[in-house]
Amino acid sequence: MSSDWPLWEVFVRPRRGLGHAHVGSLHAPDAKLALRNARDLYTRRQEGVSIWVVPADAITASSPEEKDAFFDPAGDKVYRHPTFYTLPPEVDHL
Repeated sequence: MSSDWPLWEVFVRPRRGLGHAHVGSLHAPDAKLALRNARDLYTRRQEGVSIWVVPADAITASSPEEKDAFFDPAGDKVYRHPTFYTLPPEVDHL
């Protein structure tokens, strides 16, 4: 039964040069079928050039409620902000 199958998170890269974005979830018995089902479900109109499927239980995420405490250590490292770097004109998708 599909409710007993593991949950997979699906990420699609819409075109070359862009990053993968989370588009949804699905249940499947294994990675191969999860990838095929993700293709059929999330790229029906040829929206993507690459698909990742990841077991949902393999993902560790920070909590939005702990945002301030989790990200505060990076606040004093202003050199990490992209405003300190000049991008060449040919880099237009950042």
